[in-house]
Amino acid sequence: MKKFLSFILVLCAFCATLTISACAPDSEDISSYDILIIYDEEKGTVTGSMDFCYYNSTDNELNDLKFNLFGNAFREGARFKPVSETYKNRAYYDGVSFGGMEIQNVENCAGWDIVGEDENILVVNLLTPIYPQDTVDLKISYTLTLAKVNHRTGITENTVNLGNFYPVLCAYSAQGFVETPYYYCGDPFVSECANYNVTVDLPPEYTAATSGKPVSESQTGDRKKCLYTLDNARDFALVLSKNFKVVSNEVNGVNVSYYYISDENAQTSLNVACESLKYFSEAFGKYEYPTLSVVQTGFCYGGMEYPALTMIADGLDSDNNVYTIVHENAHQWWYAMVGSDQVNDSWQDEGLTEYSTLMFFENNPTYGFTRTGIVNSATSYYRAFFKVYKQLTGEVDTRMHRHLSEYTNELEYNNIAYNKGIVMFDMLRKSVGDDKFAACLKSYFKNNKGTIAAPENLFAAFKSSGVDLDGLFTSFMEGKILI
Repeated sequence: MKKFLSFILVLCAFCATLTISACAPDSEDISSYDILIIYDEEKGTVTGSMDFCYYNSTDNELNDLKFNLFGNAFREGARFKPVSETYKNRAYYDGVSFGGMEIQNVENCAGWDIVGEDENILVVNLLTPIYPQDTVDLKISYTLTLAKVNHRTGITENTVNLGNFYPVLCAYSAQGFVETPYYYCGDPFVSECANYNVTVDLPPEYTAATSGKPVSESQTGDRKKCLYTLDNARDFALVLSKNFKVVSNEVNGVNVSYYYISDENAQTSLNVACESLKYFSEAFGKYEYPTLSVVQTGFCYGGMEYPALTMIADGLDSDNNVYTIVHENAHQWWYAMVGSDQVNDSWQDEGLTEYSTLMFFENNPTYGFTRTGIVNSATSYYRAFFKVYKQLTGEVDTRMHRHLSEYTNELEYNNIAYNKGIVMFDMLRKSVGDDKFAACLKSYFKNNKGTIAAPENLFAAFKSSGVDLDGLFTSFMEGKILI
């Protein structure tokens, strides 16, 4: 995700490891979602039916499964607010609005319940234990009520954002299933890869931008059904609109489409999407999905990434629009294909994504962004924030390895995950040299695509360069380095 924050405004507002089981790349031994959703424009709801086949890739016998209900974060009375006070007015364009996810039924189970810190977990008790490498089928029926909000999940002024629109299986760790409340700082999602078949039932005047490859479309009366598929993906997202215009191109066999409401530079936006996909494919490794949807939509932050789909806020100026498209496209490598634990180590994908964005602009100077400019800007913002932070609080916490709940505000999160991440990767590059730096990133991608990579996997890729980097990594992670 990309956030654009006003340092002064947010500062004024301020004044007022776990090891996770891997996905199964290039294998049939993987869970699958077969989802049918029906969008009701009048009610502002999505009615869903999800046939879920779970493949037990763990080493343990399991008696239950757990699913994150991210849509419940938007309900009235939620303990963890999905939007901070800083972004409240930008998000709620028509006054505060509420939604929620209600589970109607779960079939083929011994029982089910809604639990978690914030009614955010569906726990399903299985009829019989499921052993390693076995499968079990469940059918989950639910209703998602959409808030009027410029956010990942909600009705915006021109679109319907459907990120995290279904019960998402919790990733599995040595401690069991990873339950994730919806923190407004960062991206509170840790998901394993699965195969998807998603059917969307909606009024015919709507266009759907999705993560998936279109398979079929049919119309009956005043409804149409569209089927999409996506394999080995961390999640699946859609954006619906009556007002989309679309421009498309093909890059390396990938259909790239830019869906927009109002953009005088639509061709430029498409071009930068195509150019960045081509550059990252050459710099890191092949893009694995058949399509890429870049979607202009109502969103209170700069942008948001999903596999094969990125949301780009519709209120950005031309420079920020270009920058955000590149940043979110870089997330296709550092989130979608190579995952990480965004809850405990948000720097791992955001910092690397920001530095990958820098690398693209460094190699495409016509857009006006430079390596020196981006690094200097990140360093300046970082120093300014923590100088004032120390004056106000008397202490400074600059650790990079920390839980999302430990951030006091979004500006602190931005400076650690994004700005300090840029500084660290630039220092790393200077330590190993340009050629080895590029080779290490290719190695990291090749060895970890389809998995949830730990920080140690990233460190190992760079340590293979032969340069002693232990001190550098430790000092950044523990907050001991002076910038």
